[in-house]
Amino acid sequence: MAVSYLQVENLTKSFGDLVLFQDISFGIAEGQRVGLIAKNGAGKTTLLNIIAGKEGYDGGKITFRRDLRVGYLPQDPEYPEELTVLEACFYHGNSIVELIKEYELCMETEGNPGLEDILARMEHEKAWDYERKAKQILTQLKICDFNQQIKHLSGGQLKRVALANTLITEPDLLILDEPTNHLDLDMIEWLEDYLQRSTLSLLMVTHDRYFLDRVCSEILEIDNRQIYLYKGSYSYYLEKREERIAATNTEIARANNLYRTELEWMRRMPQARGHKARYREEAFYDLEKVAKQRIDNSNVKLEVKASYIGSKIFDAEHLYKSYGDLKILDDFSYVFSRYEKMGIVGNNGTGKSTFIKILLGEVKPDSGTVDIGETVRFGYYSQEGLNFDEQMKVIDVVQDIAEVIELGNGKQLTASQFLQHFLFTPETQHSYVYKLSGGEKRRLYLCTVLMRNPNFLILDEPTNDLDIVTLNVLEEYLKGFKGCVIVVSHDRYFMDKVVDHLLVFNGQGDIRDFPGNYSDYRDWKAVRAEKEKEVEKPQEEKTSRVRLNEKRKMTFKEKQEFERLETEIADLEDEKKQIEEGLCSGTLSVDELTEKSKRLPLLNDELDEKTMRWLELSEIS
Repeated sequence: MAVSYLQVENLTKSFGDLVLFQDISFGIAEGQRVGLIAKNGAGKTTLLNIIAGKEGYDGGKITFRRDLRVGYLPQDPEYPEELTVLEACFYHGNSIVELIKEYELCMETEGNPGLEDILARMEHEKAWDYERKAKQILTQLKICDFNQQIKHLSGGQLKRVALANTLITEPDLLILDEPTNHLDLDMIEWLEDYLQRSTLSLLMVTHDRYFLDRVCSEILEIDNRQIYLYKGSYSYYLEKREERIAATNTEIARANNLYRTELEWMRRMPQARGHKARYREEAFYDLEKVAKQRIDNSNVKLEVKASYIGSKIFDAEHLYKSYGDLKILDDFSYVFSRYEKMGIVGNNGTGKSTFIKILLGEVKPDSGTVDIGETVRFGYYSQEGLNFDEQMKVIDVVQDIAEVIELGNGKQLTASQFLQHFLFTPETQHSYVYKLSGGEKRRLYLCTVLMRNPNFLILDEPTNDLDIVTLNVLEEYLKGFKGCVIVVSHDRYFMDKVVDHLLVFNGQGDIRDFPGNYSDYRDWKAVRAEKEKEVEKPQEEKTSRVRLNEKRKMTFKEKQEFERLETEIADLEDEKKQIEEGLCSGTLSVDELTEKSKRLPLLNDELDEKTMRWLELSEIS
């Protein structure tokens, strides 16, 4: 039987009159990989914050297995700006970092109180290797400047530092809130592969459906303040959710029919109520609860019409743009056609957002021209677009743009009616922006972009913070959109559904046009890499044979050094073993403990240095 890591019992959380979830219970066992799904505003991030101890709750109980190591990646990690990348990995107080601080304080205190116990715990927790592990995983995440300050990092780099901070503790249970936000495609696929290969237990919120399908084997859904568990992938969840809703609707319909009959029975002869069977009365009230259930299966309804767009869209000719040595565009020319749907992919820092801003006229190219057609009306959904006045009411945000929204064909909607299409109830419309969840703010921002009837949509990372339900509707809307679309996104599923072709930014102004969606591009890259291996293989073997035949011999001095190193490494390993046994023996005095604990890290460094030199010499025969 699997070991229970986390047990949540009868958990309830509300904000004023808004109840997010009520009396929900679930557990996470060893080896379970659970994806948490819910509509925006249903409390996904709040639930993760509660479990991670970052937020309180109204009622219920949360129990972790004793000594369980938990790692938590928040949706928007924050660090003091003056910290370096490496210092940030020691910033959040996980158990190992706290143990290292305890050790340092002990060494600075006269008499080194409790040193023996601390050293034993350091050895048990493998705390001596913490910095090395931090550097190793930062390098894997393509963060190589460990002394760079946090304030100089991009959003994607900051997310990777936070991810490294979470993973280096080697947690038993990993809690991730939107881990793919701000990561480029290479990093998303690296994390996907890392989690697939690991034995970690996992609780995760993500909108990336490919990531969810490949990493998680169970789905936990918050719906109508209750929680449902599906033991299968995301694809399995979609199928079973529809079955659940259909079964619930059938049960409600059956209960309504019976409820009418029982209601008549309850109303008859009230003076004889005392003689009626009590069990039937109790059954009536249970039946009433079922009959009055309402399944909230409403979705965002995107019915905005694009304004007319002519045959001329825009022509980009011989565009150049650089920032110092970094090239963004290098003699780039392109003619955009009517109703074209283009995706833009590439690693962070290759210039995707800058390219968009050049097309919109927000950034000037170093040279070249962009000629835009007269009928083009841009709608720009940017990463920085959430700049609402938090003290404004939701309805006022929309009415500041327009009191009435034209849908085309003579149809109109008031601002309030338009907001209801985006699932903002009358109560929410008259609530303040600061009370909205991150996803609800994103949905409001999407509303303000579409209500202007653009015929050329430019969407820069539109999937961040939007729930999966809204993404499905947005995908269907974009597929039928009578205008042009450019999408910059790291959401592979979204790109596959929406775009006809890709512009691939390889960096330093190298931009390639690929005729297909992202999955097509990924398959093509895999086939090309395989072919390149096959072509290079004979050449590699030939080169390898030449190297073997022409390998130089060791000099006399190198032979002497090689033999000496073997002896020294053996002696150092013996000394290390003796120190480790002494530290754990409990027989050493405080002075001896202090001396040996200071010697151990120096010994490790010397051993690493001599071993590296031995390996270098061993490659020379």
